[in-house]
Amino acid sequence: MASGKEIRTKIKSVQNTRKITKAMEMVAASKMRKAQDRMRAARPYAEKIRRLAAHLSQANVTDYKHPFLVHKEQVKRVGLILVTTDKGLCGGLNTNVQRVAVNALKSWESAGVTEISACCIGNKGLGFMQRIGVRVASHVVHLGDRPALEKLIGPVKILLDAFQKGEIDAVHIAYTRFINTMKQEPMLEQLLPLTGDKLGTPESAWDYLYEPDPQVVIDDMLVRYVEALVYQAVAENMASEQSARMVAMKAASDNAKSVIDELQLVYNKTRQAAITKELNEIVGGAAAV
Repeated sequence: MASGKEIRTKIKSVQNTRKITKAMEMVAASKMRKAQDRMRAARPYAEKIRRLAAHLSQANVTDYKHPFLVHKEQVKRVGLILVTTDKGLCGGLNTNVQRVAVNALKSWESAGVTEISACCIGNKGLGFMQRIGVRVASHVVHLGDRPALEKLIGPVKILLDAFQKGEIDAVHIAYTRFINTMKQEPMLEQLLPLTGDKLGTPESAWDYLYEPDPQVVIDDMLVRYVEALVYQAVAENMASEQSARMVAMKAASDNAKSVIDELQLVYNKTRQAAITKELNEIVGGAAAV
């Protein structure tokens, strides 16, 4: 059995750890509210532009066809935008979205895809893609607590330019969608070529009147479409990160308290045994005299 001093040292160590996890829980709770507010504020715009893009994919525009709208019969080269966190200690958040990405990679390879390029948003995803040997075309890390569109566009644009040049046949994005504080769902969506699958193909094709001309309007709208979806994915992932970290740190704090209680019980038993032993020695010594 460990000595009383060793048990007291262990108790002190666990108490110090619990102070850290409790502080991290409180910080995550504060950041979570702000991240959720940003995420919810961005959702209406993202859903609206997604709906417009879905209708545009079915619209009859005969004189101009944007590269983002062109579907290829055979998909041989795929780009993947993987959105993860920069830091850990957030439960299985990154593991779940990485599992979705790995399953997608396997399905693409079995379907005949010969080349996969990745754009990694977040340090955890970057390290993961490098470990499994996927070519990383671009990456961005250290985003902080607030998503900044100007930091995201550069790395993502590398895949978009490759798609426009015909070097990539499709672009997908993997991220974690915020459901509620206790639940976050990993998602994989096709970003390009434009599809209405996310909201369902419109029941009827819509025709638009463009001013000044279709090319200017469609080009600008599709750029906004990509920016909105990437920004929304990062905002969703950040809200999910803080929620998952708060829950994980609360569980760690609760577990630390249970360990402290168990160690305290062991310490009390050890101390009582030591006192009993000393009393027995005193009584034995007195009897011998």
